[in-house]
Amino acid sequence: MEELDLKELISIFWNKKVHIVLIVAIFMVIGIIYTMAFVTPKYQSSTTLLLAKVSNTTGTQTQDIDTITTTEITLNSKLVSTYSELVKSKNVIRTVRANLGINADEEEIRQGVNVSSVKDTELIEITVTNKDAIYAAKIANEIAKVFTDKIKEYYNISNVYVVDEAEVTNTPSNVNHTRDIVIFIFVGLVVAVLYVLIANMLDTTIKSQEDVERVFKVPVLAAIPINLPEKGGRK
Repeated sequence: MEELDLKELISIFWNKKVHIVLIVAIFMVIGIIYTMAFVTPKYQSSTTLLLAKVSNTTGTQTQDIDTITTTEITLNSKLVSTYSELVKSKNVIRTVRANLGINADEEEIRQGVNVSSVKDTELIEITVTNKDAIYAAKIANEIAKVFTDKIKEYYNISNVYVVDEAEVTNTPSNVNHTRDIVIFIFVGLVVAVLYVLIANMLDTTIKSQEDVERVFKVPVLAAIPINLPEKGGRK
């Protein structure tokens, strides 16, 4: 019985193959149009900061400590999460916006900034996403500069150093034509399958001898064949 049901299901999908192909093709075309015309390319640039040797600043005198103690390492590790939040603070973003003369809204710039700490290290990565690749790199580097100055001002210490400056990249971070088209094809396939199943459930017409036996619960004793006229022949 299960084998018969499976065969029947395969037959249903085979009979609707034109509809399935058409639906998948429509979704594929929609995917191509979407990824080519409606996705605005955005670019990412990242700069890496290191929390290293602490330099205490008092007045005009700066006291450098030549070795990093365990206490300093512990302090830096605890400051990573705090620093990550300070990077996106209004004060830092506002200063960066003013220094670069950017007309964009502060909130728009902040939403494009992502701060992450490298696990089990004292590294902080600042990633900026922007529609302009050049501005993405400029904002990232300016944030690193302003943030370093703010740490000196807030904590009266100098322990943040730029390891890697942000560079301009010409490859959009949010555009992947192949991935987008494959996703739309998959969605189209799912929609096509649902369409076939629902259409079959709503179709109550009798198409075969088996349908008659299943619906009326009686065996079919005889069947009258229908002979369709051949092409070019007589009726």
